[in-house]
Amino acid sequence: MRRLLIALMLLFSGLAQANPFTQSDFLPVEKAFVFSSERLDSGQMRLHWKITDGYYLYQKRLKFDGLPPEQHPTLPNALPYHDEYFGDTQVYRGELELLLPADASGQLRMGWQGCADAGLCYPPQTNLVSLSNVPVDEQASDQALAGNLQQSTLAWSLLAFFGLGLLLAFTPCSLPMLPILAGLVLGNGVSARRGWLLACVYVLSMALVYAALGVIAALLGGSLQAWLQQPWLLGTLAGLFILLALPMFGAFELQLPAWLRDRLERAGHGTRGGNVYGAALLGALSGLLMGPCMTAPLAGALLYIAQSGNAVQGALVLFTLGIGMGLPLLLLVTLGNRYLPRPGPWMNLIKGLFGFVFLAMALYTLRTVLEPSLWLGLGGAWLIALAWAAWPALHGLQAIRALPVLLGFWGSLLVIGAAAGGSDPWQPLQPFRAGSGTVASAVHEDAFITVSQPADLQRELDSAKAQGQWVMLDYYADWCVSCKVMEKQVFGRADVLDALNGIRLLRLDVTADAASSRQLLQRYQVPGPPTIIWIGPEGNERRSRRITGEIDAQNFLEQWAQTRSQG
Repeated sequence: MRRLLIALMLLFSGLAQANPFTQSDFLPVEKAFVFSSERLDSGQMRLHWKITDGYYLYQKRLKFDGLPPEQHPTLPNALPYHDEYFGDTQVYRGELELLLPADASGQLRMGWQGCADAGLCYPPQTNLVSLSNVPVDEQASDQALAGNLQQSTLAWSLLAFFGLGLLLAFTPCSLPMLPILAGLVLGNGVSARRGWLLACVYVLSMALVYAALGVIAALLGGSLQAWLQQPWLLGTLAGLFILLALPMFGAFELQLPAWLRDRLERAGHGTRGGNVYGAALLGALSGLLMGPCMTAPLAGALLYIAQSGNAVQGALVLFTLGIGMGLPLLLLVTLGNRYLPRPGPWMNLIKGLFGFVFLAMALYTLRTVLEPSLWLGLGGAWLIALAWAAWPALHGLQAIRALPVLLGFWGSLLVIGAAAGGSDPWQPLQPFRAGSGTVASAVHEDAFITVSQPADLQRELDSAKAQGQWVMLDYYADWCVSCKVMEKQVFGRADVLDALNGIRLLRLDVTADAASSRQLLQRYQVPGPPTIIWIGPEGNERRSRRITGEIDAQNFLEQWAQTRSQG
């Protein structure tokens, strides 16, 4: 069981650090945000954005040029979003639907802008919508289909939710219920074949209840997500996670009341032969009532599904979670009680693991509410506590006993960095490097030539080619959060500027929503800033070395070294 605990720790550690994006994964703007418009039977005009997971639209960037103010649509509640450069703002995720009044006429110039969580901001977009005679938007249909095909994480989601359901089935408040549920579902004297049938009916009924919850969450979509993202509710949900963590550390016992467990056990002994309808009814009830460890994890799962807005995916992932929870019951029927793990000392390890998982989920829930430095410090404290608890649990496993030492060391760095005002978990000591960064920031503005017109870009490229000089094109915009981050953390460093010595550094400013900005982006088919393009001395782009999205200083230097070595 120690090996199982170690594997689970590594699994959750990997999930926490996983990043679903790579630099080549950014979608074109028309697939990240699928826009469509249609005239409803009521005469109203419906504007709709299907927003892919990991992307968001700014509320304040919505524009309705050509429409009188009194005919502007009422904007739904948006989600709070904060960054250190632009402060507090409001964004939409999942989907956005706006209704224009039936008497609106003429031509609407619809403006909007969105970004990717992984560090790419798209330039402002404009859609012309005819309010007098709107044709069928066939292109939007194709884009919607393409956007759906981009959702390639369903298999991973199913696997993750199945594993979560399996783990929840073996929590201290669920495992002791297996023999009781087996007796209640199967009764006494039932054949092996019928026992398998009844157990399957029970598990399927329970899983279908969760699937229904997934469909409801997905259909509510943005409204459920907005409701679940309110600070008071996030705080309540985080408190519930902490409450569920306390019994895992022995603060108190979390289980069904004794009177209910005794009644269920007596009911199981009083039946004979089992009943299909009874098994189905009990499975449905169990989906809502028999999982005292499910409350907070289920709320987190519903939030995940609401963000996707995909009813089919919502049903499938929660159905899979129910199957995972019911699998031990099926094993109990087919293999017998002696082959299943019984409550014992090993459960203390599982309890401790679940306690830390619940605390991590509480921290993750509060990530948009807490100040970045406070969140970083709490994360460091969590790692230190995990390392302290894991050290004795790994006694006798010297080969991997260094893992809690590393966790504790990194947690200490996070706490120290948070105390100095840091917010980056991968560079916790960044505040202590402010001296060298300040020196570089004072000179990096002079190193770049700002270009906002295509003719100026061509003149600079021609001049660099004539001199046999490398060129770096840095696509930048004032509204690009990741551009601000890279300006400070990459191009504000002395070692980066030293590595770029002798290169013509051109900053392509596409802040303005103008034809010149669109031409600069179209010149090299750039989706949006930040994007780094390398132009060789002969004037040709090194296309395979292009950098799209936010990147840190170390990876940037590695990219440039590889580009230069290839000539």
